Amino acid sequence: GWILGHFIEPPESVRSSKDLEIKWGIHPQGDKRYEWTADDQRTTLVLLIEGNFRVDLTEASTTLEKQGDYVIWGPGIDHSWEAISPSVVVTVRWPSPPA
Repeated sequence: GWILGHFIEPPESVRSSKDLEIKWGIHPQGDKRYEWTADDQRTTLVLLIEGNFRVDLTEASTTLEKQGDYVIWGPGIDHSWEAISPSVVVTVRWPSPPA
């Protein structure tokens, strides 16, 4: 799950940050985000640790297949994703503004 971000409790924790969010994601095959994000105003990086993971963006789709493959997109780009095979990804988003 989430390692760093504004939502980490307690707020005075060194892991609570308004600047950056980091997530270690373990996804079984077929795991999918069905709903697309809507007008997210952060920059996002998804880095493949293992597996086969597709990221669908407003503009295009990218399949991460080799360890170290990544995709990055900026504010205003909507996204969804699917684990084509069991996958581990690291997601980094910045900034981490409270909702």
